[in-house]
Amino acid sequence: MLAAIAEEQHARPRKTDSLKLLVHGGSPIATEVLRRTHTAFPAAELVEVYGATELSPICTILTNEQELIDSPLARSCGRPAIGNEINILAPNGDELPAGEIGEVVVRGPNVMQGYWNKKEQTAAVLKDSAYWTGDLGYMDDEGYVFLVDRSKDMIVNGGENVYCTEVEKMLYQHPAILEVAVFGVPDEKWGEAVWAVVVPREGNEIDKEQLIEFCRERIATYKVPKGVDVQLEPLPKPGPGKVLKRELRAPHWEGQDRSVN
Repeated sequence: MLAAIAEEQHARPRKTDSLKLLVHGGSPIATEVLRRTHTAFPAAELVEVYGATELSPICTILTNEQELIDSPLARSCGRPAIGNEINILAPNGDELPAGEIGEVVVRGPNVMQGYWNKKEQTAAVLKDSAYWTGDLGYMDDEGYVFLVDRSKDMIVNGGENVYCTEVEKMLYQHPAILEVAVFGVPDEKWGEAVWAVVVPREGNEIDKEQLIEFCRERIATYKVPKGVDVQLEPLPKPGPGKVLKRELRAPHWEGQDRSVN
């Protein structure tokens, strides 16, 4: 939405001096979008917020973002909001030093009590009253948080969460598909887009456009893959048999300094 209103303002300028604050969140933002937004609305302070519904919903804030566009801090999502304590933890719960990547864990009065009637899901993310976000990142010496990836198998498309397993289960309903992997790829407009890699059953051919139409008939529009790769060789797997999605994602994220967009 921020990119869209900036484009509109550049194409058909209006008097916007009274606009003093633009707050955005939902996914990390490209520096170029920040730059174009600032030139479109020079009187407005840009503020980035990061959080989750489970955090009511904010845990970090980055103020005066327009002054940081050419700074490394432009890639940060800010410092902890008032009342929040944020730690970067290893899977075993040990706190990691500045600069080391781990899971972003939040403690504070804004943390949810739990998911309604879902004890197992609650136990998976709430440990000692702290919320494990599923986001991977690091914190610098000044307390700024930087996100680099997700530990959850999830895509954020235009601020909407898309769980890869949901899309994969739907694609497995197609009679010609033997294997499928779904992951996120960079998208200039929506931040991230859904992408699928499929392996057809022996003797079957898969038409990409027909497969996308198959998806449109069964799931919400924002969950439909933007593109599909069809390959004849099996999906890459280590010994335990879980698909190595990082190998499939890598070509799409080449040249980017983080794996969330």
